[in-house]
Amino acid sequence: MTQRFEVHPTHPQPRLLKQAATVLKEGGLLALPTDACYVLACRLDDKAAVDRMRALRGLDEKHLLTLLCRDLKELATYAQVDNRQYRFLRDWTPGAYTFILPATKEVPRRLWHPSRKTVGLRVPDHPVILGLLAEHGEPVLGTSLILPGEDEPISDPDDAMAKLARRVDVVVDAGAQGFEPTTVIDMTGDAPQVTRVGRGPIDRMT
Repeated sequence: MTQRFEVHPTHPQPRLLKQAATVLKEGGLLALPTDACYVLACRLDDKAAVDRMRALRGLDEKHLLTLLCRDLKELATYAQVDNRQYRFLRDWTPGAYTFILPATKEVPRRLWHPSRKTVGLRVPDHPVILGLLAEHGEPVLGTSLILPGEDEPISDPDDAMAKLARRVDVVVDAGAQGFEPTTVIDMTGDAPQVTRVGRGPIDRMT
């Protein structure tokens, strides 16, 4: 049975965040609100939960999943970041951006891009998921909540409950969210390159 945790969008109840973090630690798959769209999320090192996430989204192992981090310091633990990249990240986090960077050994190898040894990371700007990450104590692995055959992410928690019943363990309901996933920025080259335009504005990058 899928549980529904109705949380305040700007002042989430600590009791509910703690319950959601417990489900994560026990191997659960959650639907969570972010500053971009709802995402599926699970514990970073839980292969069974990751397999459930990929199956629900219809993703193969080549599709890069995203580490959702509490802050830039935590992001730099899981990605190789030089001084130039750090300055750029400092200007663009937190926010609705996913950054592609070389992975460190803190990231399970099965989550690396198979040929590039990269990983996607982001620092969201939403009190619910930031509160959950703080309670959980480490990053979670996530992907936009776009079901097979659909072009846009699920944005309404009622819709999520209807379509994900018995397929996820918890829907964290913070009200309706956006329809757009994050803007993706590849930082593995000489200069940051936008590879997908999403919710995060890019006008100051160009």
